[in-house]
Amino acid sequence: MANAFAEITFTPSVKAAQSLYGSRQANQGFELSEDPKNQLAEREIEFIAERDSFYQATVSETGWPYVQHRGGPAGFLKVLDERTIGFADFRGNKQYLSVGNLNAKDRISLILMDYPNRRRLKIWGRARIVHENEEPELIAQLEVPSYRARVERGIVIHVEAYDWNCPQHITPRYSEAEIDNLIAPLVEENRALKSQASATVAIDLKTLGNGPLELIITGIRQLTSRIRSFELRNPNGNELPAFEAGAHLVVPVRLADGSISTRHYSICSDPARKDIYEIAVLLDENGAGGSMSVHGQFTLGLCLRCSLPQNNFKLHDHDSPAILIAGGIGITPIKAMAHALQSQQRNFQIHYAVRNNREAAYLEQLRQAFGDKLTVYPSENGSRFNPGALLASSPSTAVFYVCGPARLIDAVTTAAQSQAIDPDRIRLERFAAVAAESDRPIEIELRRSNKIIQVAAKQSVLDAVREAGVDALYDCRAGNCGACAVKVIEGIPEHRDSVLTKAERAGLMCICVSRAQSEQLALDL
Repeated sequence: MANAFAEITFTPSVKAAQSLYGSRQANQGFELSEDPKNQLAEREIEFIAERDSFYQATVSETGWPYVQHRGGPAGFLKVLDERTIGFADFRGNKQYLSVGNLNAKDRISLILMDYPNRRRLKIWGRARIVHENEEPELIAQLEVPSYRARVERGIVIHVEAYDWNCPQHITPRYSEAEIDNLIAPLVEENRALKSQASATVAIDLKTLGNGPLELIITGIRQLTSRIRSFELRNPNGNELPAFEAGAHLVVPVRLADGSISTRHYSICSDPARKDIYEIAVLLDENGAGGSMSVHGQFTLGLCLRCSLPQNNFKLHDHDSPAILIAGGIGITPIKAMAHALQSQQRNFQIHYAVRNNREAAYLEQLRQAFGDKLTVYPSENGSRFNPGALLASSPSTAVFYVCGPARLIDAVTTAAQSQAIDPDRIRLERFAAVAAESDRPIEIELRRSNKIIQVAAKQSVLDAVREAGVDALYDCRAGNCGACAVKVIEGIPEHRDSVLTKAERAGLMCICVSRAQSEQLALDL
C-alpha cells in the first residue's frame, strides 16, 4: 500500500523531476510504505492541538494557487476524528479568495509549523464549507468560546494524506508567549536578587556553562559504587520550571582539556516536586570524559547554567497500560515516569534489568514507592530479563518504554518485530550512540557543499561533517531527538536512531548515530 501523500503528489512530472535530480530511488520508499498515513495518530493530533496558526493553499477555477495564513488561539484547528479536521473561519478582509476557490474546487493543502522545535506537518484534504443555519451543532464544535472574533462559517476538511517534513531549513522563531516562558526563571531570579541585594551570600558560587536555567548543586549522594546523584535547586530557593516525565537537562561539563561541553541527563525526580531536579550519572572511565568530569568536579555549591527541561521521551496520554523497561542507568527517566503514572492512578509495570542488586540505583526507593509493580532482574543471581516473554504476555494495547544499553534496546526491538507489534507502541531512549566492532570507514559526499569526506570507523558522520567545516544541526548525539536528520540523496543508510518513522527513514538519516550499508552516501549538506 503506497503512502497516500505519494499517491497524491508523485505525478509523472514529479517522478521525472526526481529522476532528473537523482532522488527517485530515495523517494520510492514512500510508494512502498505499509502505512498510508491518511489517519491522524496521537502524534499528529497532539501537534495540531498545539498550533495557533497554519498556512493553507487552494486553487481557483483558472488554475492559480492561493496561499493564506490562518491564525487564532492554540487549538482553534480542531481534530473531529482521525480523518476529519476543521476550524471556525473568522471574519477577515472580505475578499473571500479561499472561500471562493473552495466553492469551485474542494482540494486544500495545509502546512502547520512549530518553529521553536523545527517541526512541520503537511496535510492534504478535501474541504467543505458549513454555515450555522445549516449545521449549528458542527459550528458549535468549531467555535473557540474564549476567542472574541466573529465566526462567519466553518471549514471542515476530510484528510486524504499527511506527511512530516525534514527540519533542516526551518529557522527557529518564538512567539511572545514562548519567549516569556523561556525567560520566566531568569525574570524571577532577577526579581529575587534585587529584593535580596543587601543579603549576604553564604556560598561563593562558581558558575559553569551559559544556559538559560541557573541551578545550584545542593546535595550529592553515592547511589552505588559508580553512580552518583546530584540534587539541583534554584539558587534563591524559588520554584523550578515544571517538567514532564522523560525530560532531560542539557548540563555543562568541563572536560579534561579545559574545554566546556554539554551532556544530556534525564531528570529522575518526581515531576510533582517543584523545588528540585535530580540527575544521576554513571562513571564511565572509557567514555568521552563527561561522566569523569561530573564525578570529579561537581561539588556542593557549584552553579550550573543548564537548558530548560526538554523532552524527546514523553509518556502517552491515553489509558493504555505502560510497561517501563530499564537497564542499568536507564532507570533515570523510567523512575520519573513511574512517579507520574502512579500519581495519575494509571496502569503500569517496571522491569529493571541489573547486574546485581548492589549496582541497582534507587532500588530500595523504587521498592518502597511501587511495591509489586516493580520486577528486578539481577543477572548474577540467574534472573534474566526475557523481552519476548514480557511482550507476549503484556496487554495488546500496552505501550512499552525502554531505556538502557544498546543490547537491551536491540533485544526489545527484535522481539517486537518478531511478534509484529506496532512500532508506535515501542518507545526508546538511548543514552549513548550505538557503536559496533564491525563499523568500517565510510566515504560521504556532501552534495550542496561540493565536498567528499572520509568518516573513520570510530567516528560519527556528524563529527566528520563538522570537522569538514559544514555547520550541521544536532542536539542529543544519541539518535533520540531527530535534530540532525538530513536527506539521503544516494546510497543506503544503516539506521541506528530511535526517532525516525519507517516512512521518514526512506529519505532521511540521523547523522549523529547512523552509518551506511552502501560503500558511499550522498547527503543533502
